[in-house]
Amino acid sequence: MGDESEKATEPGQGQRLISIIVPVHNGEKFLNQCFDSILNQDFPLREVEVSVWNDGSTDASASLIESQKVPLERAGIKLISGSESGPPRGCGYAKNRAIEQCSGRYLCFLDADDEMLLRRLAAQLCAAQENPRAIVGSRFHREPPDSTVRYSRWANDLPAAALETQIYTSHGPTVIMPTWFCSRETYEAVGAFSEAGRGTPEDLIFFYRHLDLGGRIVRVDEDLLMYRYHPHATTFSILEETIWNIRLQRLQQKVLSKWSSFTIWNAGKQGRRFYRTLNDENRRKVVAFCDVDAKKISKGIYIFEESATTPKPRIPIIHFSHAKAPLVICVKIDLTGGGLEENLASLHLEEGQDYIHFA
Repeated sequence: MGDESEKATEPGQGQRLISIIVPVHNGEKFLNQCFDSILNQDFPLREVEVSVWNDGSTDASASLIESQKVPLERAGIKLISGSESGPPRGCGYAKNRAIEQCSGRYLCFLDADDEMLLRRLAAQLCAAQENPRAIVGSRFHREPPDSTVRYSRWANDLPAAALETQIYTSHGPTVIMPTWFCSRETYEAVGAFSEAGRGTPEDLIFFYRHLDLGGRIVRVDEDLLMYRYHPHATTFSILEETIWNIRLQRLQQKVLSKWSSFTIWNAGKQGRRFYRTLNDENRRKVVAFCDVDAKKISKGIYIFEESATTPKPRIPIIHFSHAKAPLVICVKIDLTGGGLEENLASLHLEEGQDYIHFA
């Protein structure tokens, strides 16, 4: 980690190398384990500060945060905590306030219901120093272990080259927010997280803006976080339609606007939904639906009955082997027993150039 890791500071004095950003809303059930994971880091703790923003908690979160001050500062960690009265303002607001009140050169994001593994700070600091314009994520494991198996497999096993291409799937950012680590300059380049409040995917909005500004995405291929799954997680407050619309808007702006024509892979429900929600200009670029299902292909044509134009648009349905790139894949990854991936490979296409995943 170079000379930076050797510059020790006294608790409460000087700029720390790393600020751990912990937004909290009614986190009493998991806060102690979260803080214990910070104390257990295999890293010089006098280089660390923890910045907590208590976002309108109505449980015992405030007293639990206060109770952590002594053990943290005894270990050399500076604790900074802030809050406001009134109703909760949301994760984006809490993260921004926590960042404003701290001074670390690097920001390590940690949700109050998750736990860091002991090498997290050391491993991600090294990666961030080597990739100064990157959001650095990591692999993770879930608790309970059998929750979101398909999602976890996708996020942990995604090839490095796909971290900046598979960005339109329903899974969201290709490195999950609770594993994010970046320089303060990277955060400031984007500006801040959205403060639109509950139901806003502030991480996805920030992620796209970061990429738009030329930022990179890097993943440390090591399990550095226990990512807890429970019914009160913030994720469940975000509607699928909201995420769909944000993904679609960016896809149209950044990809489809550059294509003169394209094919939609999936003549079923998801493919037709994608077609219907395109704007008029991009809908006119669709030359075909393609599929593997003989029954769908036998229909020969899809008629867009909801169209206000006359005659109604009629889109051919063809076998995937006859499809011409570029394509938008509207079939969920890892749900066809390897069939989709095998069929795609048979076409010898390049992801990000010849096809984009949107499912």
